Amino acid sequence: MTTAQSRESGLLRGAALFHGLADRTRLAIVAQLAEGERRVVDLTTTLGLAQGTVSGHLACLRDCGLIVGRPEGRQMFYSLAHPELLDLLSAAEQLLTLTGDAVELCPNYGGTADATETDAPDATDKDLSR
Repeated sequence: MTTAQSRESGLLRGAALFHGLADRTRLAIVAQLAEGERRVVDLTTTLGLAQGTVSGHLACLRDCGLIVGRPEGRQMFYSLAHPELLDLLSAAEQLLTLTGDAVELCPNYGGTADATETDAPDATDKDLSR
């Protein structure tokens, strides 16, 4: 592969990674998993979301290779696949601090609700770098 192809492949992979994280509910799930393993029922209770919603977001995170599931009997316990994800989120929080309101006021993505957001408690207010 040439350097240009390699660079393009890296950009596509990076965009896919950030797209996988570009949802408030998925970030809330990641924040919960940063504290340890969780079952779907744990996440639905904590986040106030429907089982189908949580399962769909878990599938997305799993397909992106960001989380893993560990079966135990009839239950599945989810956890972060790579602790480096917490480093990425910590760096993002630092960058958000540096940019102030600029990201939130972005005319393309700031302050807009995406189709998957709910009126559930805002678990993304938690420190994601734990």
